[in-house]
Amino acid sequence: MRLSDFDFALPEGLVAQAPVTPRDASRLLVLAPEGAPAHRGFADLPELLAPGDLLVFNDTRVIPARLLGHKASGGKVELLLCEPLEGGLGRRWRAMGQASKPIREGAVLTFDGLEARVDAAEGEGFYQVTLDRQGAELEAALGRAGRIPLPPYIRRAPDAEDAARYQTIWARAPGSAAAPTAGLHFTEPLLARLAARGVRRTAVTLHVGPGTFLPIRGDDLDAHRMHGERYEVSPAAAAELAAAGARGGRIVAVGTTSVRTLESAWRDGAVAAGPGRTELFIRPGHPFRAVDAMVTNFHLPRSTLLVLVCAFGGQGRVLAAYREAVARGYRFFSYGDAMLLLRR
Repeated sequence: MRLSDFDFALPEGLVAQAPVTPRDASRLLVLAPEGAPAHRGFADLPELLAPGDLLVFNDTRVIPARLLGHKASGGKVELLLCEPLEGGLGRRWRAMGQASKPIREGAVLTFDGLEARVDAAEGEGFYQVTLDRQGAELEAALGRAGRIPLPPYIRRAPDAEDAARYQTIWARAPGSAAAPTAGLHFTEPLLARLAARGVRRTAVTLHVGPGTFLPIRGDDLDAHRMHGERYEVSPAAAAELAAAGARGGRIVAVGTTSVRTLESAWRDGAVAAGPGRTELFIRPGHPFRAVDAMVTNFHLPRSTLLVLVCAFGGQGRVLAAYREAVARGYRFFSYGDAMLLLRR
């Protein structure tokens, strides 16, 4: 298939620049396998799910991964920390970098007291760097020197509100350079209502990086290769998923990152526990095995995320629903409204 098959016209005014309050005040477009889309509020989600269904969240935590600083020459430089190369908040990282002049191997970059040495240039704007601290010291330094990595289509600097709102309420495992944004709509009262309805929940972890947010280059989808992202399915989550299947409950993935984690971890008829690394690019024709329904935001045209949603809900139906969402003034992208997609 061609990337140009996954395009739609989006007025710039529909790109959400700030979150709504409260979180679950967003709108929700419901797309069933047949019939017209239904237009609800996100707070209606308990009415749309059934007792025994299982919500699967991504519990990754966004770190202040965007660093603005200087080279030894005084020139400005920017790094986006994408992935630790030694696990956890270690010293060695894979990062995206940009500056007015090329970033050279061996360069020492300074970010408000935090230093990074450039060990290797991988090409296409990626570098391997070594930071001068790790663990709790690195976390404190990032809290001082780093910024919340809001996407570039949010055309403002991050503020104090973003520190909380560009983070899910269950975020636990630090390591993401972007938020799993479908989870941003949930509140504690909404989770309580879902539990009272008999809807269970569990969490997997996928640390969001370039594999999720980098654009597709070229029009041939078969030529696109995803950057790898780390994930983990705990034994408790694997047991919850197996139990949901045994009782006939639906697996409802919250976000495309949860979908990719579950589909990547599928082994011999079940989702397997353990860590992994996924480069899975889900596109039309993918045989979904682990996921029955999906909560997701509205995504960028011509993106891997939109291609995944079209694979799940049907390309024609999803793009028609997107056009209807545009006509009805839905808010798009990270701080925007949401969809609930159901499969037979």
